[in-house]
Amino acid sequence: MASSPLTPVMKEDGECRNWSELPYELMASILSRLDTIDILENAQKVCTSWHRVCKDPAMWRKIDFRYFGDKKYNLEIMCRHAVDLSQGGLLEIDISCFGTDSLLNYIADRSSNLRSLELALISVTTEGLAEAIGKLPSHEELKITEFAMWGGYLKVVGQSCPKLKTLNLNCIRIGFDPPFYVSDDDALDIAETMHGLRFLQLFSNGLTDAGLKAILDNCPDLEHLDLNHCFNVNFSGDLEKRCSERIKFQILFSQQNPEKAGDDNLLLLIMEEICLPSHHTL
Repeated sequence: MASSPLTPVMKEDGECRNWSELPYELMASILSRLDTIDILENAQKVCTSWHRVCKDPAMWRKIDFRYFGDKKYNLEIMCRHAVDLSQGGLLEIDISCFGTDSLLNYIADRSSNLRSLELALISVTTEGLAEAIGKLPSHEELKITEFAMWGGYLKVVGQSCPKLKTLNLNCIRIGFDPPFYVSDDDALDIAETMHGLRFLQLFSNGLTDAGLKAILDNCPDLEHLDLNHCFNVNFSGDLEKRCSERIKFQILFSQQNPEKAGDDNLLLLIMEEICLPSHHTL
């Protein structure tokens, strides 16, 4: 039978030590390896010393709410509580399968030093994302896995976050995948407003050679470029040469068989059914 958290543990010299009596720094290091839900629902309720560690704002510099399990928890309330525990010190947050405009703005209002935001399959609108991002001037990393975002929100992101270095945009518009969806809007907004980018991933984006050229012309610090499933890019002229000379690490699988996208869409539809409500979402 597994021991409880308070069961004495045997040291090498044969002496027993209670888990609750571990040095604070060691205890904090151990508890920080738990996921956010485990800390809030279990660890902080074990004993007074663990509760004290779990309330330390230093424990909440990074919040990971990637949750694909059942819906027995009110994740939005838990996320707000975790943000409050950070006391303004939150630097990174990752949210999957839940969330609203209200939650995103709650985070932004209380986390002006936030550097990294990762969102996947959540109920955030274009307007909600733009409003929240506008409150985060220190933002350096944005990762979005989304189903439908329209209306030039990337330009707002670029204008609001001059320190942005990483952008991952998994632009999955069901029924509008390349080559059926053709648009350089995202690429041109990136080129116009995100000159400091070092890492760029555009998955299943509708950009063409013109959009790629604009990015290469206006993002001189770009080191990593991932254009997986960008079927409209043909690397005409010197584009392929420019990529090989400029970019240290590149994934340029734009010529994959577009018919394979149907299999990917089936998987994404399943994920949508599990994670998303029926209305227009991120």
